Amino acid sequence: MTANRLTACISGTDRGIGLELVKHLLKEGYIVFAGGIIKDNESISQLAEQFPGQLHASILDVGSDASVKEFAAFIESKTDKLDLLINNAAILGETKQTVEDSIDFDDIQRVYNITAVGAIRLSNLLIRPVMNGGKLIVNISSEAGSIGNSYREAWFGYCMAKAALNMGSSIIHNKIRKQGGRVMLLHPGWVKTFMQGTWNDQGTYTPEEAASNIVKRIDEFKDQIRELPIYIEADTGKELPW
Repeated sequence: MTANRLTACISGTDRGIGLELVKHLLKEGYIVFAGGIIKDNESISQLAEQFPGQLHASILDVGSDASVKEFAAFIESKTDKLDLLINNAAILGETKQTVEDSIDFDDIQRVYNITAVGAIRLSNLLIRPVMNGGKLIVNISSEAGSIGNSYREAWFGYCMAKAALNMGSSIIHNKIRKQGGRVMLLHPGWVKTFMQGTWNDQGTYTPEEAASNIVKRIDEFKDQIRELPIYIEADTGKELPW
């Protein structure tokens, strides 16, 4: 099916950065496997019509073992290689509760399961086609996961999840770099987003601008293999402290 075309898998493609990454890679000629939680997504359907044979969309809940297994099996039924895996799916969760407040620990667990563990689930089940292909995993992280830059007094779920994602990425990187594999961690910047369920117009970048910056940094750094994953700001290319 894929012939000599580049192949990519992206999670969290319902809208925002994930959807814009799908658009970017389709325009670059990739065959794209897109995973999101919205059934009959109009934007995805329009892209499938615009790029016939290039876009393969399926339901994907990265917080569910069963859903990830089904999605991975769907991909492996179509191709035995992935040139690029982008783990983008994430949720923000509650952001105002400090240690002095009544903390919603169920919310923290939910954010952690999707935002941190979700990327490990998908990487785990797609590692064979990744290593058969481009050997590149890109995880959309955040400056919020940087302990060296920590300044917030709340955002427990999101900050802890992104820090855990960084550690999980490092563990994967340690294993696959021996065979030429690598993991990149990209902070997209402050983006106008739907991450809290409704559109938030506050932010420096539109999702389209953020996705463009991400693709630019992937192209710039994709061939570098370092001892630790590259952890950078997508807009500036500046490295972030762990």
